Amino acid sequence: MTSLANYVKKGGFYKAVVEDGSDIIFIIDYDGKILYHNSSVKDTLGHKPKSLIGKNFLSYLHPTSFQEFKHIFSKIKKKLYHEGVEFQFLCKDGSYKYLEFNSINLKQKEKINGFILDCRDITQRKKDAEELQRAQKAKEQFLANISHEIRTPINGIAGMATLLGQRPSQSEQNIYLNAIKSAADNLKVIINDILDLASIESGKLKFEKIGFNLNDLLQSLIVTFNHQAQEKKIMLSYEVEKEANQIFLGDPVRLNQILINLISNALKFTHNGFIKVKCGLQKKERNLYFLRFEVWDTGIGIPKDKLNTIFESFSQADTSVTRKYGGTGLGLTIVKQLVELQGGTISVKSTVDKGSVFSFTIPYPKGDIKTTKENSFGSGSYVHRDLIDLRVLLVEDNDINRLYASSILKTWGCSVESAENGFVAVEKVRNEHFDIVLMDIQMPVMDGFEATKNIRSFTKPKSNIPIIALTANATRRDVEKCLAEGMDDCIAKPFTPEDLYYTLNKHYRKGRLAMKSTAPSNKITFDLSYLRSISNNNEEFIKEMITTFIQTLPQTIDEIQSSMKVSNWETVGRAVHKIKPSITLIGLGDAKSLAVEIETLAKTNQPTERLFQLVDEFCIILNNALQFLKKEAV
Repeated sequence: MTSLANYVKKGGFYKAVVEDGSDIIFIIDYDGKILYHNSSVKDTLGHKPKSLIGKNFLSYLHPTSFQEFKHIFSKIKKKLYHEGVEFQFLCKDGSYKYLEFNSINLKQKEKINGFILDCRDITQRKKDAEELQRAQKAKEQFLANISHEIRTPINGIAGMATLLGQRPSQSEQNIYLNAIKSAADNLKVIINDILDLASIESGKLKFEKIGFNLNDLLQSLIVTFNHQAQEKKIMLSYEVEKEANQIFLGDPVRLNQILINLISNALKFTHNGFIKVKCGLQKKERNLYFLRFEVWDTGIGIPKDKLNTIFESFSQADTSVTRKYGGTGLGLTIVKQLVELQGGTISVKSTVDKGSVFSFTIPYPKGDIKTTKENSFGSGSYVHRDLIDLRVLLVEDNDINRLYASSILKTWGCSVESAENGFVAVEKVRNEHFDIVLMDIQMPVMDGFEATKNIRSFTKPKSNIPIIALTANATRRDVEKCLAEGMDDCIAKPFTPEDLYYTLNKHYRKGRLAMKSTAPSNKITFDLSYLRSISNNNEEFIKEMITTFIQTLPQTIDEIQSSMKVSNWETVGRAVHKIKPSITLIGLGDAKSLAVEIETLAKTNQPTERLFQLVDEFCIILNNALQFLKKEAV
């Protein structure tokens, strides 16, 4: 019988396996003695070539899996071929790596008591599987938590509403109404967390660049939380260093949101002692001020092994924390992403039973008094321009939602007409004049998508009316579907008066422009003198240029309008620049002057009201020119 040692030395073996292959090849006898291994053990496990020969394969296995592997080892002695055996093998540096082998038993074919083990490194695969399992478990826990968190306030609202229907006394009514408001506020926080995360992950979140003063912002913020802190007998204070007490340029609303999350967390987990917010200048680079914010608390603290995961989605330090304190587990995820999207960093230090310090840094350029907007942080007030006499069609099948939206609109002086479904809305737009349509999506008889399609099929100017979706579905896919179906914008429910006003203000001038007559008239003038001069008055050439202009113009108009809908001003500017030479050739003077201003403003990437107005006027002129040229072909 040929010995196993002789088999190893045979040239035939080297034909069967590749010495320099990426897989690790072991040849071992039935007792586990290693008779051969290739050089891949150096790359994967760190052992030098030939250094394991003569050693026992089983002695390198992880102690926890040793007995199980011995059992498998005895079983494969009876099989010609076995695959997919996982094990952990000791590396040179003392760590263990996951390997998987397929074995060839040499007994039956070669009459040798031994195996060829073809091993692959599956460490990364195991890590990925463990991470996936951990993420899945976290997600399942999150869904369980979120279900509980949503059901609790809904149950409270329903219960209090039932009690209100039982003719309670005036004092009881006030108690029930306050309970309803509190439950509704809790529900809104939960939903806003989910919507914020969806907005961030979809890349749709936009940051403002306006002036703000940190001392004013923090003063208002501390006032907002004072009552809660006093109830828990916790000292709440703030401190702004002199270098940070000036006007900076950025998004104060998002900074406010970050601090609200961190202070809320501190209040939730602190039962005595203090909470302090500190702000100072960390460093200055050219015109950027790197401001450092710290939120200190003397709360329950965070275990050391949980510090690396608290910023992850659906994660809290412990499921028992969720049960005791509530929350979605998304707050710190949102905070981290808001900080990083503004070019900042965030970290945490914590000791169990002693407290935590959350620190983040965001760079801001310096601003001045001209860049500030009137803000009232935490008060719910906001500045708006006049919307008096704006005619709004509110399409909403839910009575409460309809009452809420119409009440807000009327306080701004808007003229509001309601429709309970898409079919009624289509008929109202057909027969009446409106500047803008607020369109719910899910409605009986005819939904918002179908209604929008019908309105867009009308002749101009009615087909141009801005349609804004009001939808409880606010994922990236839902928003994209609204835009793809012909809507101009999307407001996610539940929405605040600020959300509604911002969107109306963005589109109201566009609505009034759209409702102007777009029929071609004698006012459309062309100066073909430049085209005639460069073509030496060649009528054939002139006709060809105009035909090309007619053929390419619709695509350009569509590109400009669709890019404007998603505030992609770089593409708007590029499209306008691309068509400018054609406008010059045709001699469309009004459009050329608009194109120059649009290009300039688009470079700033700021969606100002003036920019929306210019683009609307530009597209109207191009559409008029297109219709005129089609009828008056040269």
